[in-house]
Amino acid sequence: MDEIKTNVIEELENVFDQLNTETQETPQIPDELNLLPLRDAVIFPVLVAPIVVGREPYMRLISDSVRDGSRIIGIVTQRDPTTEQPGVGDIYPTGVVVTIRMMNRNRDTTQLLVQGIQRFQIVEVLTEEPYLRAKVKLIEEAITLSDDEQLQVEALRRELSGTFSKIVELSNGDMPDHFKEIEQVTPVWTMADMIAAHARLSTAEKIQVLETFPLVERMELLHSMLMREAQIMELGANIHSQAAGEMSKAQRDYYLREQLKVIHKELGEGDERGRDVEELRERLDTAQLPVEAQKEADRELERMARMAFGAPEYTVARTYLDLMASLPWAKSTTDNLDIPHVKAILDDDHYGLDKIKDRLLEFLAVRKIKQERGEPVRQPILCFVGPPGVGKTSLGRSIARAMGREFYRLSLGGVRDEAEIRGHRRTYIGAMAGQIITGLKRAGSNNPVFLLDEIDKLGHDHRGDPSSALLEALDPEQNSTFRDNYLDTPFDLSNVLFITTANGLEAIQGPLRDRMEIIELTGYTEQEKVAIARQHLVPKQRGEHGLTVEQVAIKDSALYALVQGHTREAGVRSLERQIAAVCRKVTRLFAEGRTEPLTVDKKTVEEFLGAPRYEFEELDDITSIPGVATGLVWTPVGGDVIFLEAQKMEGSKTLQLTGQLGDVMQESAKAALSYIRANANELGIPANFWNETEIHIHVPAGATPKDGPSAGVTMTTVITSLLTGRRVKPRLAMTGEVTLTGRVLPVGGIKEKVLAAKRSGVTTVILPARNRKDLEEDIPAELRAGMTFHFVDAVRDVLDLALEPVDKPRRIRVKSSTEKTVSDPLPIAPPPLPDALNQPTVPPARA
Repeated sequence: MDEIKTNVIEELENVFDQLNTETQETPQIPDELNLLPLRDAVIFPVLVAPIVVGREPYMRLISDSVRDGSRIIGIVTQRDPTTEQPGVGDIYPTGVVVTIRMMNRNRDTTQLLVQGIQRFQIVEVLTEEPYLRAKVKLIEEAITLSDDEQLQVEALRRELSGTFSKIVELSNGDMPDHFKEIEQVTPVWTMADMIAAHARLSTAEKIQVLETFPLVERMELLHSMLMREAQIMELGANIHSQAAGEMSKAQRDYYLREQLKVIHKELGEGDERGRDVEELRERLDTAQLPVEAQKEADRELERMARMAFGAPEYTVARTYLDLMASLPWAKSTTDNLDIPHVKAILDDDHYGLDKIKDRLLEFLAVRKIKQERGEPVRQPILCFVGPPGVGKTSLGRSIARAMGREFYRLSLGGVRDEAEIRGHRRTYIGAMAGQIITGLKRAGSNNPVFLLDEIDKLGHDHRGDPSSALLEALDPEQNSTFRDNYLDTPFDLSNVLFITTANGLEAIQGPLRDRMEIIELTGYTEQEKVAIARQHLVPKQRGEHGLTVEQVAIKDSALYALVQGHTREAGVRSLERQIAAVCRKVTRLFAEGRTEPLTVDKKTVEEFLGAPRYEFEELDDITSIPGVATGLVWTPVGGDVIFLEAQKMEGSKTLQLTGQLGDVMQESAKAALSYIRANANELGIPANFWNETEIHIHVPAGATPKDGPSAGVTMTTVITSLLTGRRVKPRLAMTGEVTLTGRVLPVGGIKEKVLAAKRSGVTTVILPARNRKDLEEDIPAELRAGMTFHFVDAVRDVLDLALEPVDKPRRIRVKSSTEKTVSDPLPIAPPPLPDALNQPTVPPARA
């Protein structure tokens, strides 16, 4: 029966939407119906109701009706509920045709869930044994009304809905709140039947409503009944208020609780429910809820005290109140804003990142001064942006440790449902609070450091947009009244220190990005990686693999070998994996019986891991023929080098572009070609070359998307190299946007691009002149050592610096380690780049 009750509750919650949005086909109703008498209940059309059948003849009636496939029966009401086998004179002549929607048969009873279809009158009783069967006449509702009747119906509709809403308010939660919106139910006769079914009317009064067929008369009769019921409820409320006013609150509470104890004891459920209520009441008092939250909790607690123990609604209410009592409404930790102390912890946890640390210290210094003055602290939300493995998440953890706050991390990668952020409404089955409220509960304080990791990986679908749900939580002007759908009461998030992380900004919505202060974390240099490995990664992996300092020492030469030959990344995640691989080899040696300490150097790394995965000699070979050049790009995982290849064929005025190039990169190629055509004579190219030439530009690897304007100078160089036969100088790379007039414009990601060039063995870099300040500010002097940088404003300067004279021979390195001098182009293909076919979700490289 619990299952049927649950389905009825769901039908009531959705009845307005069903009536207003669904078009249900009326089943074919026969002229003859099996009649099921009810002892003390009345069924109305459209509405859903549970029925328990315990009398043997009527259990057979249900079986016969289901067996013939119609599932349609007639429901009538007995005049005397004590009659066991009612005849034709023992039932009211008007009933409702119903369809059986659900049936559950036990040994002694049959439980039904039925839905009313239409009124009927009994015309002739055909049989009374073993159950009643009669010929019936269906009662049709009058759809066409005169103008006067329409006015009467509209006036009565408003009066009925207003009076019924008033009764719902006076019921003190005994009736669902959504009945206040009864006026939305259409058509009007369905609204009247719904009110009659759920109003506190006697069986005889409900039969009167059922038997009144003219709509106006039915609504007038129902209105008079509701007015009487409303007057009785108002009088009862006044009496209750007067009586309550004569007692103190403590006396009233004591009296009511004693009454509840007696009632629960009689029902056999008082002890366990009483313990639940008292326990929750004590926890709620201890939690120190705000006024509005306390009112909501008290209302739900009173509802729970009146519910049957074990009912589904009881469990929902208890879960909700348990969350309310568990939230840290008034629990907070004391901030440690000693700036030197915070700086020491940041330095201890992270090597380098000086600019980032300075910004964090400034952020905390402002918070300290504002708190000392007692002023509200409304600082922007920090967003750490950078490639994977550079320490974004660990920075948030360090801030929490330095300030003495709790730390909670929420990964947003792949979150597509808005309810994951704001929670589900409690009307849904399995509803729960959102991840923000849940995170605060787990953190145990209302002012933790709350890290929203991978905010750029949020998705959205038909269930909503989680990015939009974060707008309120991440706005310092609004988050003091953040409202979770499950709690349905404001929670103050202004004390929470939100920090977000992302690999890139392109995927973050503009309004959400506007609420955050962007702090960029760029990649590490080789020297920084080695220092990080020495201070953090090696001790960590040594401990995780059961090694001691006395057993193994890893020299800097080994770390440099790992950085240069076995990793190619902006962060240190792959480096840590390689260190772990070395530690595993060492652990195995000691497990097999080695006793002497081991010092890991460059040679040992080669013995353990094999030959280096990355070498730089190929750069000489790649640019040994005209029409090949090296460019620098930025990607969400750091900088990288790309190789552009150009080839010409017989044809006319055709430019082919391959390699999954984005729109912006394709436009850069077209702009480069237009510049070359306009300046062909100055570049030493026949003026009419375009009339006889087809040019194809390809950027390996073809499976990886690429886009951005900064390949413009590389496109211009590779086409000029192809058409003039001049090779690009060895170990030279470039970046910059080109215009039709030959100007070179600045681009972003200079540090990442220079780091990639350094890792790849590039010795000469051509940069836009306006990027000089980026090089000087972001690239340390030790990284620039051994590299030559040229800053240019015009494409002619790029070509002069990048291209060799036509007849200059090139010395190339071959596998026999001997060297040759050649002047003709050699058919040497560039080495294969990492296969991107297994990485379909990799974001496009930004050239």
